[in-house]
Amino acid sequence: MRRGGVLALAAAAALAAPAAAWAHAALLRTTPVASRTVNAAPPRVSLTYSEPIEPRFAIVSVTDAAGRQLASGRPQRAPGAPQTLITPLRRAPEGWYLVFWRVISADGHPVRGAFTFAVGPNPGPPPQFRVPSLSETATTTQLLVSRWVVFLSFLAALGLFVLRMVIARPVARRVGGTSLRAISVALGVALLVALVATPVYAILATAQFSLRSAFDLGALVPLARASSFGRDYLDLELVVALFGVAAAISLAVDRPERPQRSVVELLSVTAALAAGAAALVLPGLAGHAGQRSPRGLALPLDALHLAAVGIWTGGLIGIVVFWLTVGRDTRVAALGVVVPRFSAVAFVSVLALIGSGIGQSLLEVPTLASLWQTSYGKALIVKIALLAAALVLAAVNLARTKPRLQAAGVQPSVGPGAALLLRRLVQGEILFVAGALFAAAVLTSLAPPASALARVKNIAARVGPGPVSKVVSKGPYRVHVTVIPNRAAVQNRFSVTLTRSGRPVRGAEVVSRFDMLDMEMAELSYRFPESRPGTFSKSAPALVMVGHWALQFEVTPPGQRPFVVTLLDKASG
Repeated sequence: MRRGGVLALAAAAALAAPAAAWAHAALLRTTPVASRTVNAAPPRVSLTYSEPIEPRFAIVSVTDAAGRQLASGRPQRAPGAPQTLITPLRRAPEGWYLVFWRVISADGHPVRGAFTFAVGPNPGPPPQFRVPSLSETATTTQLLVSRWVVFLSFLAALGLFVLRMVIARPVARRVGGTSLRAISVALGVALLVALVATPVYAILATAQFSLRSAFDLGALVPLARASSFGRDYLDLELVVALFGVAAAISLAVDRPERPQRSVVELLSVTAALAAGAAALVLPGLAGHAGQRSPRGLALPLDALHLAAVGIWTGGLIGIVVFWLTVGRDTRVAALGVVVPRFSAVAFVSVLALIGSGIGQSLLEVPTLASLWQTSYGKALIVKIALLAAALVLAAVNLARTKPRLQAAGVQPSVGPGAALLLRRLVQGEILFVAGALFAAAVLTSLAPPASALARVKNIAARVGPGPVSKVVSKGPYRVHVTVIPNRAAVQNRFSVTLTRSGRPVRGAEVVSRFDMLDMEMAELSYRFPESRPGTFSKSAPALVMVGHWALQFEVTPPGQRPFVVTLLDKASG
């Protein structure tokens, strides 16, 4: 019991990064430069991202203050640069312009943003643009449910195959009158569900991301193949089908009543396991692991994590199926063979789960605080709680049920009670693990915390959405920070008022830095002039995207050492 409890706590802590934790496409550079003024009208807008972008899924809009469209064509890839989109423009007169963009990441998630630029030399004051909604999510109900069904059925099929062909196989020889047919049928059902759910999910996701009807299959199927996300899921369909064929052959030639496997049996099982291992790699290629550096480490960790979950989940389902279908007279004896063998394999799987979780956490989670400060982290906490509950039940099974089943040969009276307890605990484990897989489906739809979070230290306060007015004390100084209106992609007024003993401090130097925390983006920096005694302010469209920003104000009073005030801001659209 002690070993199981420690294992449960360790696994819950290590699972601070799921198998599918991924980075979305990040806008790295723009031409014209965001929030800057160019002297001559640009012939095009160039957007460079952190990964290759498929133009057929991209939207780039360039409008003036009156909403007139300046784009003269659809965005295209730059020659020799698949990460860069180029949108041609009509000749732009002097003034300010809003660029709105929407692309699909390689992991299949939509990302939107907006920024402004001006054509000079006298563009005038920045107008208040009407910015389209900058929030978009892949966490719609239909996508979450379909993604959850894909992973639950696919991983259950892998685990059921391992249970049937590796773990439970000897029971047919050791306990007369037992059959493994029910586990084989459950394996077939799980495979059938996975083969139906995978293309359905790929089509539904492609329909949402391309803004088309899910029934427009003539357009959606080619589009699915055009995106790396769609290709990976359609390839997953093919590999799962190959796994199904290999598994069917393995079941057809298997003779569990014989103590030794034939060469044909060994080859068929090896082929099926190899196909299953190949299928485990594809979800990572379609997700964040395929975009995370170092890729050579992220992908194997992802596959190992999925394999461990699959063996655990499918084994639990198979145990319940076996319990319900095996004869009552032989149930205790049969479970006495299967359960200890499964417990040993499950124990190794949980160790693999812990190890891969630790590795993923080192790659994905930049700070401990991001667990409760971001939507990704909050969903992760839910997943950890559900898995921890499942592991507690597993620990009880390991400590109490397994020894009683093993002792049933000497004390038959303890057998029926142990078998009943086993079924109830395993059913509870299945519910918690299925819930954890749903939480993982939510996680795969969210952007993981940006590495910029690791650079943010000593946050004085969390502010936004909406106008900001915050007073922070720094030694003998009081710093009053205001941000109005605190909206993305528009001109914001930033102001820092510095006082000491109630009196304004004149002649200080104030430098601001703006870091986007939801994705990788270049840091923006401004020096604030003194607009009135003790007040330093500047108007700038510095918050170029909706989301979380680190607002850092480095204040250097006359003749004193500088200090930094850091606010964690949420800018709305």
